[in-house]
Amino acid sequence: MQFEKDINSPNRELFLRARQHLLSYVGMVEIKKPRITTYSFNNGGICHMRTMPHGIDIGFLKGAKMADDPCKLVGNGKSMRVLPLDKMDNVAIDYYIRQAIEFVETG
Repeated sequence: MQFEKDINSPNRELFLRARQHLLSYVGMVEIKKPRITTYSFNNGGICHMRTMPHGIDIGFLKGAKMADDPCKLVGNGKSMRVLPLDKMDNVAIDYYIRQAIEFVETG
């Protein structure tokens, strides 16, 4: 499972800190899938996360619809955008998570 790979990765500490931060949102649920760890809120998909050679990637399912004033999201797919991190950035994570939760809550 990807979760086991992530917690045994050289970027384990960053993954665990980001995981703890994501789970600090009341109502956030973690789902450990074979290829990725996902996070949902009130049964709506928010993001996924996994370790990478540079650190971690947090992929926002509706990232293409999000405001990106910090210009930290990458990707050009129809819906997904990724926040690559090489160190913990609570401010950036919160900026995007709040928007993702709003998308889930408003449909």
